[in-house]
Amino acid sequence: MTLTHRDRLSLARELGVVPEAIPEDFKPRYNIAPTQMHFIVRLEREDRVCETARWGLIPHWSKDDKNAYKTINARAETAEKSPAYRSAFKKRRCLVPADGFYEWQGPKGNRQPYWFHRPDGGLLLFAGLYEIWTPEDGKPVPTFTVVTTEANEYLSRIHNRMPVILDEEAQDAWLDPGEPDVDSLKSLLKPAPEDALAARPVSQDVNNVKNHGPELLDEIVLDKPAF
Repeated sequence: MTLTHRDRLSLARELGVVPEAIPEDFKPRYNIAPTQMHFIVRLEREDRVCETARWGLIPHWSKDDKNAYKTINARAETAEKSPAYRSAFKKRRCLVPADGFYEWQGPKGNRQPYWFHRPDGGLLLFAGLYEIWTPEDGKPVPTFTVVTTEANEYLSRIHNRMPVILDEEAQDAWLDPGEPDVDSLKSLLKPAPEDALAARPVSQDVNNVKNHGPELLDEIVLDKPAF
């Protein structure tokens, strides 16, 4: 996942939160990896608020965080029934801001990453779920997962799943804590339109979470690109 906006004030405006919600030391990020901290947007009363959370949802009843890598994504088809996600699906839905995400093609050990992003470079808001997990000997930790659905035809050249990308109307409906109807909520969790994303092959340096500079998004030349 990436969030490369450089101006925290414009980011706050796009997210619909007060400027103070974005830390003053905010910096562009080019390789946000599972179990790292990132932003989520949730509803508090009638206002959107932004907070930092750890990527990899840990249910509030979990004794440890060993399974965090397994809960970075929740399937739209089953999230409302899954023991790990069903409570959050009912009560703790959120948005996960990004401006791109990576998917990989090829065999293990030689996987070629592609960066998917809006053609106009704008913000993407993924459907997410969040939980507050408290370790036995520590303070509460907000955690989140990104909801995925089947890939649209464009992205299916690389992968069979994609994050759920919500438009403005769907964002409000997804965040609404007063919406109890599961079918209405699940109707929001659909593949993005075919023209919603563009993709380009990027360096395999993305595969190492220690690499996080803007050069990761530079397009590379492949003999047989997927797009």
